[in-house]
Amino acid sequence: MVLWTIGNIVLIIIVVPVLVLLLNRLLGALERIRGAADDTLSGGVALIGQLNNTPELLETTDDVIKEVANGAVRYAGPVSKLLG
Repeated sequence: MVLWTIGNIVLIIIVVPVLVLLLNRLLGALERIRGAADDTLSGGVALIGQLNNTPELLETTDDVIKEVANGAVRYAGPVSKLLG
């Protein structure tokens, strides 16, 4: 009976406060993660508004790539004649 009493006292004095401390640290970390996730979500929602003109920008990029490719072909022809 005495051993059970000592075990219960050790449990109450040592184990319970350690568990409370660990749970407190865990909850603090979870709150920081939740805050970071909320910030990420709000940033992502703000970015969606910036993506509305993406098709037009891609068309412009395609046009520029075609112009650069045409210029490169025009340049490569005379250079190959000079080197060839």
